[in-house]
Amino acid sequence: MPHSIDSPTREALRQGEPLLWLNPNYQADANLCHHNLSLFEIEQADQRLRRFAPLLKQLFPELSSSEGLIESQLISAAKLQQQHYPQLQGKLMIKGDHALPVAGSVKARGGIHEVLCHAEQLALEQGIINAIADDYRLLASPAAKNLFNRYEIAVSSTGNLGLSIGIISAALGFNVVVHMSIEAKEWKKERLRNRGVTVVEHSDDYSAAVTAGRTASDTDPNSYFVDDENSPRLFLGYAVAALRLQQQLIEQQIQVDAEHPLFVYIPCGVGGAPGGINYGLKQVFGPHVHCFFAEPVQAPCVLVGMLSEDKAQPESVYQAGLNVATDADGLAVSMASGWVCSIMDNILSGVFTLTDTALFRQLYRLYETEGIEIEPSAAAGFSGPDWLTESAQGKTYLQQQQLVSVMHNATHLVWTTGGLFVPDSEMKTFQRRGAQISL
Repeated sequence: MPHSIDSPTREALRQGEPLLWLNPNYQADANLCHHNLSLFEIEQADQRLRRFAPLLKQLFPELSSSEGLIESQLISAAKLQQQHYPQLQGKLMIKGDHALPVAGSVKARGGIHEVLCHAEQLALEQGIINAIADDYRLLASPAAKNLFNRYEIAVSSTGNLGLSIGIISAALGFNVVVHMSIEAKEWKKERLRNRGVTVVEHSDDYSAAVTAGRTASDTDPNSYFVDDENSPRLFLGYAVAALRLQQQLIEQQIQVDAEHPLFVYIPCGVGGAPGGINYGLKQVFGPHVHCFFAEPVQAPCVLVGMLSEDKAQPESVYQAGLNVATDADGLAVSMASGWVCSIMDNILSGVFTLTDTALFRQLYRLYETEGIEIEPSAAAGFSGPDWLTESAQGKTYLQQQQLVSVMHNATHLVWTTGGLFVPDSEMKTFQRRGAQISL
């Protein structure tokens, strides 16, 4: 690890101890006009998802009530706050991406957006549609199915991105190959196979599965590889969540400004989804939003990446003496996206880590108080409010950002990221484990 890290942080990281790291490069009003990304590109991604909405409504009946838009609720967590965060000032909320329709996780927006980008491009080139003003339900026609069936979509995943890419690609008629790393749950593989998706199982970790998937896809000129580590299309799809959240906050009359700060706590794997959300939120709310990523103590790949001498070429957690062992399969990643770490350089407020014991405790507390069921990965963010407001490091951040006097007006938003499709028997096992820990 770089020598610039202070010894206590370095030692806690190596020992797998929970910690809160504050980003020394963070700038509340950082210039976001870089990496060829902007609010305009995020708005274009949102418009693309809206163009496809009639088609998505036709393909997926569960989208009828939302007219084809894939979105989750902004939920009050008053009971959870009262019972388990009694000292927390402000309001505790949940962004319920654990229940995003179609794919059942935070990966839905980004993954589906990328596949729709590719489908739109092919359809325009082949004359299935002649302009973006056309009726996109034409992409469910036999001619479109025949076109898409000549092409392959490939992706590597620990589970949730594979579900997102696999479900939408198969529905459109593409041949789909999902390379699943060793961490992937069996039920996620079966859900894909039941959709006609080819699942390739790997006996190595996520980073190795990405390399294998990319290499295999490169041998076929008709194969399109969805690269979770380096994809602007994925990133912008994830960032659309910021526009949707902005509208939901307005509808619930929740202000975000200098006097009403917004703190967001997001579980983090390779970094694409939380990075896109963070970037979108900074575009929308600027200096008034503060984003913290949550990672397992044995797999803090983005933290290690942010600490690397060269963020574009991040070190792995193995180099930090860690082993990626965690029950949070969606967060079990050994090496972060260097592209994302570079973008996060001055807009990510910090990273906190937590044990699997804490994951299951938080999972159970949420179920017990609010009746919300999530998978272990999705519970990672719930340690964030305590880290920010109760730890020495968190208090330092609030002082540095001159936020102490406005914390009574704050909104603390925990982003839940997966759980909708977890089999009931497995969910009950999660909850029993959490209940035993909470005794």
